[in-house]
Amino acid sequence: MTDASVTSPDEGEVILLNKPLTWTSFDAVNKIKKACRIKKIGHAGTLDPLATGLLILCTGKKTKEIDQYQGAEKEYTGKLVLGKTTPSIDLETAFEAEFPIDHITPEMMKAAVAELTGELAQYPPIYSAVKMGGERLYKKARRGEAVEIKPRAVTVSVFEIDTTHFPEISFRIVCSKGTYIRSLVRDFGMLLQSGAYMSELCRTRIGAFWLKEAEEIEDYVKRKRLELNL
Repeated sequence: MTDASVTSPDEGEVILLNKPLTWTSFDAVNKIKKACRIKKIGHAGTLDPLATGLLILCTGKKTKEIDQYQGAEKEYTGKLVLGKTTPSIDLETAFEAEFPIDHITPEMMKAAVAELTGELAQYPPIYSAVKMGGERLYKKARRGEAVEIKPRAVTVSVFEIDTTHFPEISFRIVCSKGTYIRSLVRDFGMLLQSGAYMSELCRTRIGAFWLKEAEEIEDYVKRKRLELNL
C-alpha cells in the first residue's frame, strides 16, 4: 500500500458523515484518521453517543473552517417522554424518578414550548462536555461531585412538537450554537410540573449542510481508501 501523505498531499476536505448510535464524535474522527491515514483532522460540533445524525469533519487546511461550522445554526429532530427522569436526561443513565402526567393539557404544552422559544439563559446538563476547572462536567458527574453550573445564552428559533403519542412527544428544534437539546427536554418537563427524558435525537442540519448529503462512515472509508490507493 502507498502512503497517502505521499500520493495525495492533504489540501483539506469537508466531510459530512451520519454518526451512528453509540459512537462518540471522537470515535468517528479516529476511525477516519486511522483508516485513511489523515494527519490533521477535527470535528465541528460534538454529538452525544446516544444521538445520531450529521457530523462535520474537516481535514488538512480545511480545519481552519471548523469554528465557522461550529457557530452555524443547527436543526434536530427527536423524541422525549414525559413522566420519568434520568440523571443524564437521556438513556445513558438509569431512571431515577417518576412524575404525574395526568394533569398535563395541550394548553400547558403549548405554553411550555412558547417559553422555551427565543433567547434563553440555559443551564447545560451535568452530563455534558462543558469544561469546568479544566475538566469535562460528565467526569465530575460520574464521580458524584456537586458542581455549580452557570447559564449560557442560546437562541431557539423553532420548537415544534407532535403530541399524537403522548406521553411520548416528537419534536423539531432549530437553535444556535451551544444549545443543549437535553436541557430543553429537562426544562419542558419541569414547566409541565412533571419530568422528562430524551429517548431519541438526530441532528439533521448544520448551517447549509443537511443530513441527506452525508455518508455512512464505512462508505466514506471505502471510497476514500480506493481514491488514495490504500
